[in-house]
Amino acid sequence: MIRKIILNYKFNEKAYLYKTIVNFLLKNKKFFPIIKSYDTIIPVPISSKRRRERGYNQSELIAREIAKRLEIEYTKECLFKTKNIVEQSKLKKEDRQINIQGVYQLRNPEKLENKKILLVDDIYTTGSTVNECCKILGQAKPKKIGVLTIAKD
Repeated sequence: MIRKIILNYKFNEKAYLYKTIVNFLLKNKKFFPIIKSYDTIIPVPISSKRRRERGYNQSELIAREIAKRLEIEYTKECLFKTKNIVEQSKLKKEDRQINIQGVYQLRNPEKLENKKILLVDDIYTTGSTVNECCKILGQAKPKKIGVLTIAKD
């Protein structure tokens, strides 16, 4: 059911569903203190072309709302997607890691140094996207990087 909601949210112009997703997450009493232990929340970025097509970044809406409600710093000025690539969801597992290499860039690394970063993505399939993002974020020398995904495919 969650997968269906995420896919609707992501691909069927249902941006308003992000509040339902965040409400569901924050009602989990085990989950709440874990998120509160992070200093800053960063969404997995999408390309500017994909943003124009979709009208929003689904991970960004979720990350920003969590940060707002829990009063945690939110930033999208440090991790950027520099290339528009074939969507990961359209590739075989073995092709995803190759497809995602070198598409993210770090800016303003000083903002992340010695911080506990929570990276937010929508769906975890092979881990290629979050692994690549974490590799790039690691260049900023954060204290810790955690990953929050809404669903696992």
